[in-house]
Amino acid sequence: MNIKPADRLAQFSEYYFSAKLRAIRELIAQGRPIVNLGIGSPDQMPHAGVIGALQETAQSGDSHGYQPYQGLPALGDAIREFYARAYQVHVEDKAVLPLLGSKEGIMHTSLAYLNPGDQVLIPALGYPTYTSVTRIVGAEPVYFPLMETSDWAPDWEFLEQLDCSKVKILWINYPHMPSGTRADKALLTRYVDFARSRNILLCHDNPYSFILNDSPLSIFNVEGAEEVAIELNSLSKSFNMAGWRVGWAMGSEKLIQPVLQIKSNMDSGMFKPVQLAAIEALNLDRSWFDGLNDQYRKRQLVGFRIMDLLNCQYSDHQAGMFVWAKAPNGDGEAFVEEILDRYDVFMAPGFIFGEAGRSYIRLSLCASVELLEEVYNRMS
Repeated sequence: MNIKPADRLAQFSEYYFSAKLRAIRELIAQGRPIVNLGIGSPDQMPHAGVIGALQETAQSGDSHGYQPYQGLPALGDAIREFYARAYQVHVEDKAVLPLLGSKEGIMHTSLAYLNPGDQVLIPALGYPTYTSVTRIVGAEPVYFPLMETSDWAPDWEFLEQLDCSKVKILWINYPHMPSGTRADKALLTRYVDFARSRNILLCHDNPYSFILNDSPLSIFNVEGAEEVAIELNSLSKSFNMAGWRVGWAMGSEKLIQPVLQIKSNMDSGMFKPVQLAAIEALNLDRSWFDGLNDQYRKRQLVGFRIMDLLNCQYSDHQAGMFVWAKAPNGDGEAFVEEILDRYDVFMAPGFIFGEAGRSYIRLSLCASVELLEEVYNRMS
């Protein structure tokens, strides 16, 4: 027997964290007291009311059948109301497509819009899934530089001179992961103008906008964005619901419909009690984010102290749930392995986010202050 996998698998490798966390589990099984600060999986609980809504509605006899492909109308309404309240976005003309996490939206959007040979603009430092999905569907990633010396701002000179005749999608992500750079309205406006002038679909991946960020923005805060933009968002980070897999795509009906066409052939809807619990989360008031960020600020301060011990360079105005820092030896991958060997602490090497991150490391703040203090004491 010689059953060969598809040729497309040669275009990308297993997701870094899939393989590395398997190795970390093996070390733990051998008795090593590994502290995993590599991945951004929130460790805090969702709001008690969210869990209560799931428990209560799961007991209902009508909760266990197939659900609408476009989700419950009440969930779509809750997402629109959340955008109106949290981002001050006019939502009357916006279509909403619930997703099993926004990562699914990256795949579905790519399947809906890309043909083999199309090009996709991807930040040279960013979420690796943008690249892997582009290659899965047979398109070509084209990386645009982010300037390290200018707080990872895009290199507009590169973009303005680029031949975009084959470019179909432009991926952006603010607050930016992994650097934690925030966007202001002027920056998002420039991206929208660029996409409109070149007839490119602008996809804004926006899961971190409420974590250590006092000025959350949507791409739809920019006038005219609905003509060219889709925004992906989720409850994973901002509501401590990563494992629940609740996200959505928002945009004009014209731009969302092709994504629905793909999704409706891929799954059969989200579990109804999860949708109803998501509505509960979306209706939480500002105090939820205040409490969440109070914890992340305390953790971030310890994270900065850890980086000081390691002689790493970092910005102290990062948003999101990570600390992004430059390794003192200029080799993030080797430095991460050294930290793991010496202190039984795992952090993410920056190279997994692109060659521009090769000299960096990333520490996750998805750990209690007490656990981060333990890491600090180990390194002291």
